[in-house]
Amino acid sequence: MFTSFSTALSALNATATAIDVVGNNLANLNTPGFKTNVVYFRDLVTQSLGAGLGETQVGFGTGRPLTIRQFTQGAIQSSTGLLDAAVQGDGFFVTRNGQNNMLYTRAGNFQVDDAGNLKTNTGEFVQGWTSLNTSTGVLDTNGAIGDILVPVGAAKQPVASSQFTLDLNLNSSAAADATSQFSGTIKVYDSLGTTHVLTVHFQKSAANEWAYNTTMPGEEISGGTAGTPFDISGASGSLTFGSDGQLTSPAPGSPIGFDIPGLATGASDIHLDWNPFTSAGAGRITQFGQPSAPSASSQNGSAAAQLIRVGLADGGKMLAQYSDGQQVVFGQVAMAGVRNPDSLIAAGNNNYQASALTATPAIGLPNQGGRGDIVGGAIESSTVDIAREFTNLIVLQRGYQANSRVITTVDELSQETINLKR
Repeated sequence: MFTSFSTALSALNATATAIDVVGNNLANLNTPGFKTNVVYFRDLVTQSLGAGLGETQVGFGTGRPLTIRQFTQGAIQSSTGLLDAAVQGDGFFVTRNGQNNMLYTRAGNFQVDDAGNLKTNTGEFVQGWTSLNTSTGVLDTNGAIGDILVPVGAAKQPVASSQFTLDLNLNSSAAADATSQFSGTIKVYDSLGTTHVLTVHFQKSAANEWAYNTTMPGEEISGGTAGTPFDISGASGSLTFGSDGQLTSPAPGSPIGFDIPGLATGASDIHLDWNPFTSAGAGRITQFGQPSAPSASSQNGSAAAQLIRVGLADGGKMLAQYSDGQQVVFGQVAMAGVRNPDSLIAAGNNNYQASALTATPAIGLPNQGGRGDIVGGAIESSTVDIAREFTNLIVLQRGYQANSRVITTVDELSQETINLKR
């Protein structure tokens, strides 16, 4: 009978721990990325009474309860933060604290500090890739992860145009004289980011054949005459069409290349390749019985521009938007996949750290290797279910009251036992 004191006391301690867990869950009801803790009770070793070899067994109460964090998916809610992100599926954002320890989090409410570092709202450095491949200019995600540096206040360098395209139709019904003249324009950039407008002139010279030449304003060329178009050397020739109106000469894969030397801006000479065919070999210029008219144009240069804003897009891509409307990918947020996430230890500030039981995290790109995806402009909500937690709280309260009643009853019985000798 007297073991009931310790038995009931163990239950009170275990129940108090469970109530603490419920209280912590409810306290983090609105914490982004928070995962609910669940309490599991377990009994202690039992004692056998008498010689029945286990026919009469009495336990010693309940042991310290186990707490397991359930990494279920939380609701994803849209956010107005440009740097907010949510993990959809398995995985964690990777962060680094001030002691250079790797931590893992599901909370994606990020921000940028005064040095341009992407951080969590509690100061940890978000990890990813920001290095560009020197040969391709594409973001390199094959190297080691590091701090993500946002180009705060940086200007985008100008890019000189090196190729352009013109999509247009030339009227097959036009006469082979000056009445068939038609012009198309294309805007290109030099190495200083200055804009130059090229004009490509077309005139029908024979059946299924058109002559072309390219000019630019004379004042933009050293030695040119202001107000007089300057003929660009090497940017003239003829186009030949088949009976179906498709371009036959020049042949596919033979871009028309020419140079523009002596720019008045002092920029480097421009070399341009004009490709009248698509990558699939289809002609961009046709000759049909319709009025001559352009349909599209493109070139690969850009002027210098100021950074307007940065944002985190779907897939964890870090985008920089500039004043010329161009968006550039400058970084990629890394993700870590953990096979047994319930073994992670909560480190505070929405972070987790690996324990001795945690499998080695697999760090890589989202949506690969079993990792989930990253949703930009969103935040993952807490997985706390307020109705379930209040139900657990009521059950635990009743359990605590019942075990306290056991102590009271055993105390009364012990008093009766002591009074027997009087």
